[in-house]
Amino acid sequence: MNWIIVAGVLSIAGLLLLGIASRFLFKGHPHPPQIEATSNARSLHLALLDFDSDYGSFPDATTIADVKTTTSTTLPLGTTSSNEIFRQLIATTCQSESLFWARTAITPRKPDNNISGGHALEKGECAFAYIAGLSASDDPTTPILMAPVDPSSRCFERRKDYGEKAVVLFVDGRAKGFPIDKHGKVQLNGMDIFDPRQPFWKGKAPDIKWPD
Repeated sequence: MNWIIVAGVLSIAGLLLLGIASRFLFKGHPHPPQIEATSNARSLHLALLDFDSDYGSFPDATTIADVKTTTSTTLPLGTTSSNEIFRQLIATTCQSESLFWARTAITPRKPDNNISGGHALEKGECAFAYIAGLSASDDPTTPILMAPVDPSSRCFERRKDYGEKAVVLFVDGRAKGFPIDKHGKVQLNGMDIFDPRQPFWKGKAPDIKWPD
């Protein structure tokens, strides 16, 4: 009986030690939602490059007419939100809504992948903020996609399941995680990532399209 008790105690102690070791081993490693957002951002970069090859730039207000002409799409293409602009990708290079998703407060459930009629990228099916007006020939260090974001506050959403980091995709295809401060801001080059003084914005405020 004593051996059984000792074995039980040792088993419990082993499990506790394993738990503690795991916390140290995986501390700082990407969280699953952050990994998925990063993967989807990189996949979207490929779609953006394909689009740029066909239309001369990444999707924005200037490419809507050409997309409508070449695809005869009936999707509602607009410029108010990233959902509206990304429908140009749905009409041309992407046939799935899943790539536009990441777990955030505004997108708690994965999209239904219904892209018929006016159902493509409905509210709550797109998680990424998007910088309009860019192309593959722009400064490769320019941010183009980011998540998780809080459109109502025009800032980043600080989430524990992202390690309190933002996933930022750059024009050159790099996708990196950056700490989000208590104000929902991301710092790059010692200033807010959206600050017009950032060298890649060239003195102009970025045209940020927030998701619906």
